Amino acid sequence: MHIEFLVEEYSAEVALINILPRILGENTAYAIRTFSGKQDLLTQLPLRLKGYRKWKPEDRRIVVLVDQDRENCLDLKDKLEEAARKAGFITKSGARGRRGFDVINRLAIEELEAWFFGDPKAIVQAYPRVPTTIGSKAPYRNPDAIVGGTWETLERVLQKAGYYPGGMPKAETAENISKYMDPSRNGSKSFQVFRDALLGLHL
Repeated sequence: MHIEFLVEEYSAEVALINILPRILGENTAYAIRTFSGKQDLLTQLPLRLKGYRKWKPEDRRIVVLVDQDRENCLDLKDKLEEAARKAGFITKSGARGRRGFDVINRLAIEELEAWFFGDPKAIVQAYPRVPTTIGSKAPYRNPDAIVGGTWETLERVLQKAGYYPGGMPKAETAENISKYMDPSRNGSKSFQVFRDALLGLHL
């Protein structure tokens, strides 16, 4: 099996490079295609999927990952599903539990950084001055419900610990934290849905 991942930005790519082998194992081939932001991905997606439709082998799957970014979850998911349907693909959601789908559409709620808060041990390993109690504090217990933006919240946490006083570099932070992430212990529901969809490809 070969999996094509379509992601909106470079920080998602560097995180997946570290995370995917721990989910898929070493024997699943994959490629990550990165766009210039969420709007670029959404704009190009219909044409990109039509291109895949013309040559996609039987054993190839496509995974589209975008940040929710405070957008209505159902509306955003519908956009992704509609693009796949118009290109002639069956999505995992559209298959309704049946096998034989081509496309998996997944949202990081509300942003990729929620997945990092889902593994507080990884944050502390990457940035040892962050308190080890970070995951037990009320604002961070439910990573997908963090108020005020997960990117901004992570930046504040790291700056309070003495890191990045001039601003948090997203790709560097994603690389540093994802190196230590354990997919089996992640507390972010949106990450769990993403992880379990990939694990299901091998069932």
